Order: sequence, then structure tokens, then C-alpha cells
Amino acid sequence: MPKFDLGEQDPRKWEVTRRRFLRNASAAAVSIPLLGGLVETLSEVPADASVRDRQNLTKRNDILAQGAVFAAHPTYTFNFVNHVTTNPFFVPTQYGAADACALFGTKYQWTGSATSDVAQMVTAMDTATAAGVNGISVPVIDPTAFVKPTNAALDAGIPVLAYNANPPSSTASENHQLCYIGQDLFQAGVEAGQRILPFVTKGDLVAGLIATPGSLNIQPRIDGASSILKPAGIDFVEQGTGALLSEESTAVEAYYLGHKDVKFMYAVDDGTGEAVATTITKHGLAGKVFGSGWDIAVPELQAVKSGALAFSIDQQAYLQGFLPVMYLFLFTITGGLMRPSDTDTGLYFITKDNVDPYLATPSRVEGSTTAQKVLPKPTTTILKADAGLS
Repeated sequence: MPKFDLGEQDPRKWEVTRRRFLRNASAAAVSIPLLGGLVETLSEVPADASVRDRQNLTKRNDILAQGAVFAAHPTYTFNFVNHVTTNPFFVPTQYGAADACALFGTKYQWTGSATSDVAQMVTAMDTATAAGVNGISVPVIDPTAFVKPTNAALDAGIPVLAYNANPPSSTASENHQLCYIGQDLFQAGVEAGQRILPFVTKGDLVAGLIATPGSLNIQPRIDGASSILKPAGIDFVEQGTGALLSEESTAVEAYYLGHKDVKFMYAVDDGTGEAVATTITKHGLAGKVFGSGWDIAVPELQAVKSGALAFSIDQQAYLQGFLPVMYLFLFTITGGLMRPSDTDTGLYFITKDNVDPYLATPSRVEGSTTAQKVLPKPTTTILKADAGLS
């Protein structure tokens, strides 16, 4: 399948930055009047407008009234099957899906399992197929379980995409999702392991804390870090924490209390990252025991700011909702000619040096507010960092 990598694998850069995305979207809205009109509201024509401005505004309002950027189409329905439907990581994912639906005149459904139950996810896929939805997007967290329901959807003429988790290469010939939208999970673990090395020395205990061991959305992050830490002589162990936030909080604290010699607690999912931050703060461990999070929930960002976490990682959850809707819409309206493309949504390390912009303004792309808003213009420092410049 075609590869469309929106950025380089470089921890110093955004691979697909939300700032770059919004900047490009704004530029497109200016340069393509139809697209600009689509995302604006109907405007009154000022009484003192010039003839040319009056004509342009009237034309734009006519376009908006007709919804005319794409040809008239049914209200397509796209189904998202999720493995942890109530996890805070996927709040911005749902905002991304909702915003894309508003843009393209479609609808989405949010289904699946709250506890990473693969059988429940398969049932949700089968239900969506039976209902005749126009597309399905699913995290392929098991190497074989989604083969049959995916094939059934394809046989029914329903495109299926993978998001957030991708089947391993060993089963690629059996899993027929049209593309993958999400982070390069193993590489993310590799680079996280490299980030951990300066905090530890040979023989130190590092705990790889994972909500659901074996699940393909997070196990590769453990495996990637292990490939760096174990050869360096680090005592790297894996510990499950549970799929629910309440379980993760209890499990992480219990692990620390039973292993007070641990030097670094490496979390590979959002809820476990929050639990690591809570444990380090509660027991006054900052500077003695180090930890890391994954994703950009506000508690993790605050923990990075306070020093309770050495870093967290942004994989751009918003795009993991927005892009599946966009790809499924374009695939559907073009009769399959606009084929979805693999898209790496990135790896960006959040540290004390760059956490402030995340905390400064709540936004839908971070899941910290429901409000639609235009964020402040990026600073020169941020622009240069985005471009990989010092």
C-alpha cells in the first residue's frame, strides 16, 4: 500500500505538528475560496462593501448555503471501534472525528470496549457491518482477531482502516485494513528507551508499566524500549497495570511499594502515565525515582511541568480521529480512487523545556476543552523547533 509519512522520525521534530496542520489549513482556506467558505460561517454583506467584495461575499454565501465544495452526497456514517472507549487519550480523537464530520457533512459512531476486550470489539465491527455503515476504523490490537470481521466488512463493500494500533508485519498478509493511521509504535519505544538511558546506570531497575500486556497498541512500546535498555545492562522488567484508570493507579503505587529500588518507571499509556506521576508526587520521589508518561492529558503535562515526570510523548490523538474520517470520506466519494495512505502521526517528546504552550491554552486538539477556538500565533521559537532548527 502507498506510504505517506507526514514527517521524519526525529525526536527533535514534530512529525505531523498540529501547528503545521492548522497553519496549512489556514493557508488553504485563504488560497481556495471554496475551502475557506466551508469552514466559515455565513456573513452579512456590509452596506459599504465594494462591488467586488459584495460579489465575492454573496458568492461565498451561496456556496455555503448549498454546501458546495464536494458533489452532493448522502450523509455517510463512519464507525470507530475502540478498545478503551472511556480512556481520556481518545477525547481529542473523538473531537477530531466530530470536526472532520462537520467539515465533510458526515456522521461517526463511537463503539467498542471499555476494557480492551477483543471479543467485544469484534462484535462491534460485526454490528457496524450488519448496519451497513460506510466505513470502519479500528485499532488492530490483536494480530489475528480482526482478520475475519475486516474481511466480512470488505466483502460487504465497507472500507476498513486501522488507527492507533497496527498489525505486526508477520500478519500483514492476513490483515487487510486499507491503511494505518497512528504512531510508529516500536520506534517510539526505541526512542523512549534512549531518553531513559541518561537517568539510569548499569544494573538499575527500570519498570515498563503497561495497561494491557500483549496489546498491539502499547506492547511494541515496551519491546522497543527493551531493545535499548537490556543491551545497556539495565534490569528492565514489564508489569501490567490494568485497562481502567482506577486499576492503573492502584497497580502503579503497589508496584513502587513492593520495589522501592526501582530507578525509573516507564509508562506506555495515558492512564498508567498519570498513575506514575501520582505515585511519584504522593511519595515525594521527584529527583530520586524518575518516571515518564505517554500522551498529553493535563495531569501528565502538569507532572512534566512540576518535575514529577521526566517526559511525556505526544502522538497527536486528534489526527487519529480526524484523518480516518477524511480518508474514508474521500475514498467513498471517489468510488475508491482516492485510496487511504499510511500516515505516521508522530513522536514528540514533551519536557520542561516545551510543555508551557500545551498548558497555556486549553484546546480541542489536546482534549482539554470542548470549545472551538483559534489558538495564539506560534512564536518564532516554536516555528524554528517545528522546522528542526536550533
